[in-house]
Amino acid sequence: MDRFVRDKLTQWNLEEWTKRFEDENIDKESLLLLDDQDITENLIPKLGPRVKFKRKLKLLKEEQNTNGDTGNIAFDDSSAQNQQQHEEVIDLTEVSPSTSDNGKRKLDLQGESSEWQLPPKRLRDSTLEAMILSDVKTVMGHVYDKLLNLENTKLNDFLRTEITDLATDKRELVGVFGRTGTGKSSLINAVIGEKNLLPTGSISACTSVMIKVEANMHNMKYEADIEFITKKVWKDELWVMSQFFGDKADEEREDDDHADIVEKLSALYGDEWKDKSPENLMDSKYFREIPEFLQSRKKTLTCESAQELSVKFVKYTRNSTEQGESGQVKRWYWPLVKCVTVRVPQNDLLQHVTLVDLPGNGDRNKSRDEMWKGVVGNCSTVWIVAEINRAAADKESWEILKSVSGLIGNGGECQHIHFICTKSDGIEELDEDSADNVRARIFTRNMKAKEEVHKEFRKLHAIKKHFGDDCFKVFTVSSKEFLRGKFLNQEETEISILQDFLKNLNDSHSVTFNFVAGAHGILSLMKGASCKEVAVKKTEVCQELERNISLQLESIKETMEEVYKAFERCLSEGVNNSKSSCEKKLKNFLYHSGAAFHKVLKSIVINRGIYKPKKKKPINLNVKLASVLTDSIDEEFKRTFPNERKCDPFNGVISTFSLDTERLIKKYKDVELQLIFLKTEEDKIKAKLKRFILDRKKTIYSSLMKTVEGDMQKCYERAAGFSGKDSLLNMRHTIERHVHISKDTMFDKAGEVMLNLLIDLMNTILGTLEKTMNKSIELSLKTNDYSIPDVSTEFAMVQKLCDELKSSSYEEM
Repeated sequence: MDRFVRDKLTQWNLEEWTKRFEDENIDKESLLLLDDQDITENLIPKLGPRVKFKRKLKLLKEEQNTNGDTGNIAFDDSSAQNQQQHEEVIDLTEVSPSTSDNGKRKLDLQGESSEWQLPPKRLRDSTLEAMILSDVKTVMGHVYDKLLNLENTKLNDFLRTEITDLATDKRELVGVFGRTGTGKSSLINAVIGEKNLLPTGSISACTSVMIKVEANMHNMKYEADIEFITKKVWKDELWVMSQFFGDKADEEREDDDHADIVEKLSALYGDEWKDKSPENLMDSKYFREIPEFLQSRKKTLTCESAQELSVKFVKYTRNSTEQGESGQVKRWYWPLVKCVTVRVPQNDLLQHVTLVDLPGNGDRNKSRDEMWKGVVGNCSTVWIVAEINRAAADKESWEILKSVSGLIGNGGECQHIHFICTKSDGIEELDEDSADNVRARIFTRNMKAKEEVHKEFRKLHAIKKHFGDDCFKVFTVSSKEFLRGKFLNQEETEISILQDFLKNLNDSHSVTFNFVAGAHGILSLMKGASCKEVAVKKTEVCQELERNISLQLESIKETMEEVYKAFERCLSEGVNNSKSSCEKKLKNFLYHSGAAFHKVLKSIVINRGIYKPKKKKPINLNVKLASVLTDSIDEEFKRTFPNERKCDPFNGVISTFSLDTERLIKKYKDVELQLIFLKTEEDKIKAKLKRFILDRKKTIYSSLMKTVEGDMQKCYERAAGFSGKDSLLNMRHTIERHVHISKDTMFDKAGEVMLNLLIDLMNTILGTLEKTMNKSIELSLKTNDYSIPDVSTEFAMVQKLCDELKSSSYEEM
């Protein structure tokens, strides 16, 4: 048997499992690659030893990472001894704690080697939390298995569902915007520590493909999922493009549209698309490399290295004029791609964070555009990337921010806007310059760039409706200097500051604490169900709880009704102002000067009121018409539905809801376990409601524009039918006439839709709180189910881990 493995099992007091490891041919390399499933199913089926082994193995891997060695690690006898001495061990087969006076585990530090050092506190804290989370997951998996073997009762079904719901992965989205060539890919590569992941350099970027970058926590492979648009969507797009080329006499076509179509077709078909019908272009021979497109499923690429994966997925995200071997057409499939999700193995920065490289203004393709809107609206942070030498003056960057402000502000959940000035190292080096002089000049320019960008941001009054100055930060970064360190150290490049931001955004502590607290609540309910309390006490507690819930719900209802009245007042004013100003606003737009305006207007009516050129400012006529209405509620909306997580919706009324369990526990000690469970359920449902409100408010905010857009559709269809000499005049008159006739009903309807959605939300909040808490009271205090298995050992284990986690949190504070 492998000596390293045998020695480790002996050091960890797990020598009884040596034979099992020998039978499975576990050597040093495979030991370090074991995952939870291997350990559970094949090696250590017993819970106590298995939990102990997993903790020891986790520490071994952390020791390996801390020492900076990513290969196979061989510890000499002294280092192995030191590791054993310094590991913080919790034996889950013995639940009585062995602690010092301050409640921490005792660490035997005798014989400590001068070469051994404690890892940084942050690493120790995160390592401890990771081990606690792993241990509690193992325990709850064991409890779940116990419940599966029991008969289906109301309480058993509830408990199984509760355990399943524990494993929810909360992800934060960081949207990265910026025009081609600003260094977005290099920035992302540097921040996540993967130099060769996203393609950079000579190949042209394609601005229509969304690229998500997240962690692969399941294996050590680099993976990419390619999600395609549907065959029907592409076939419809081919038909529209064929109409464009088939009607050569129509002079009202937009030049930018022409270039976009040629680029798409040439990327996929080379020159073969010319003079071919849409039916011919759907021939399967063009999609031999991507049968997944024809089968409407994702294509997954799996590689051993970032560079290998980058080479493979570049054809799905970028464009080039290169030819294949023997002069064959080299196909680039980005026109068919909806989204690419790249997964990086075991990247802690991305464990609960997804970086999304986004097109600046959505897409003309409807399915891609809908996905773009959904992702942008879900971003909690937005990075605007621009080159430092023209950051403040970069109109495209500011136009991107202005165009998405409503979508990420009141219509989204963005809390942070980071304007990132890239290539800060790009400064001319004079012959007589020393490294210190160059460094000083870089700092001087960085400070000037930050001041200029902040000054420009303060001018953007439309954005300030959604965001305050404290939400906006400027960074000056150099991906090149971060890697080479010629003039700046890593911290001075500010890449490390962005990394720290992502670490905080990960919030692994919150994930761990919520899981452990939820598990503790479930086990409290199960342990309490096996106790024989006095029924009279249960009845008294139930009466107090139900009375309290009724009073709390009434208070919440009153607060929300005040909010509703405030919205009514704002919308009433907004509707009246919209009616009186819409025709003038529309006329200013429709009679825009410029020889090419008829092409723009034609594109608008064809595309449901939206014009999205590739290189120009986008136009949304529906947003223009609804702007007075949305302006009227922006301030109240921001106050009622703040994006900042420290501020709660509806003036904090959800957070104030409380069952007052702490007081009740002191009064009714006999049902303490059930009350602990109820407190856990209260915290859980409040967190769920806040997340639900954050999602639902996006629908409420966008309803004003969508109602106007829906009302305008028939008008656009009629206007799109005009062609020839007087088409511009006819389109203008059609739109003007429709708005004149519809204004008295269109804006009233938009206001009513928003208010109805607000009422629905208020009713859902009240109904969910009442139903959830009453069900929890019924199951914990009114249900006698003696089939619940004994979980005394598991309860003690999780109780101990929960106390340890709290102790660690207090220490950090």
